[in-house]
Amino acid sequence: MNATTHKTDVLALWAAALTLIVWSSSYAAIAYGLQAFAPGELILLRFLMASLCFAVPVVLGLVKLPPRRDWPAVVVLALIGNVGYQLNLCYSMTRISPGAAAVVIGLVPGLTSVFALLRLHETLSKRAIVGLLIAFAGTLLVTVGRGHDIRFEPIAFLAFVAVLCSSSYFVWQKPLLTRTSPLGFTAASMFVATIAMLPFGWHLPEKILTVPHAQLLDVLYLALVPTVIGFLSWSFALSRAPASRVSSFLYLQPVGAFVIAWLWLGQIPTWITLTGGALAIGGVILTTMRGNGLKLPGFGRAPAKACDTGTL
Repeated sequence: MNATTHKTDVLALWAAALTLIVWSSSYAAIAYGLQAFAPGELILLRFLMASLCFAVPVVLGLVKLPPRRDWPAVVVLALIGNVGYQLNLCYSMTRISPGAAAVVIGLVPGLTSVFALLRLHETLSKRAIVGLLIAFAGTLLVTVGRGHDIRFEPIAFLAFVAVLCSSSYFVWQKPLLTRTSPLGFTAASMFVATIAMLPFGWHLPEKILTVPHAQLLDVLYLALVPTVIGFLSWSFALSRAPASRVSSFLYLQPVGAFVIAWLWLGQIPTWITLTGGALAIGGVILTTMRGNGLKLPGFGRAPAKACDTGTL
């Protein structure tokens, strides 16, 4: 390995670490924003700001949107992977903590790999099945664990619906990425999702005038940092380093979310949450191990065409 390659790999890993931090922070930021906004309002405002950022390179001709024939699929995927994912995640976070939500969403890489295999009509190994069961048991424990006891909160299970939305989005977007760039596809899906969320904005103008400035800055942070900067740094990392090394950072996202929620919101995880989180992370790693014939979908030999398996 020459000095230039080594330097490039180091930069890529720093970019992956940056992505890990900003994506992990999104859960605490969502929880903080929900103190002032309803879930639909928070998502719409975030999408509006992010769309403005994505619109700049599109208008300047630096990013090309998907071809016209792909737009019906783009619309469907945006409704599932952006609108459906965010709505279910935000409503679930009215009942569970940011760290707990990150653990549940941590199922996405494993379930995405499974969906990809099923789409190819391949069978799952016993190790993959065991890993999924362990991960599900862990996330179930995190979801129902409130304080130091177990409580059944039906709305909290919307986080699992969010996982299904996100996993489906990543698997079925891959054919579209052979005809457009990841950035172009993301920009298009963000525009569609913003339009779809407009019905939630009837009371948003007066809400913006009354909420504390801290919450407005929080939404701006969500739009610019986890959404825009996070996506760009993740794409840079994938284009400069082996995908297997970059994707390993995703396993640390729940840990980062716990730490940031503790520092930002003062939320200390309980033993139930920590135990469930450890089980969930271990199960996902077991599911996606190469020995199963599984890997994170979209991470092939051409990273520029890879789908990102992060969250917006």
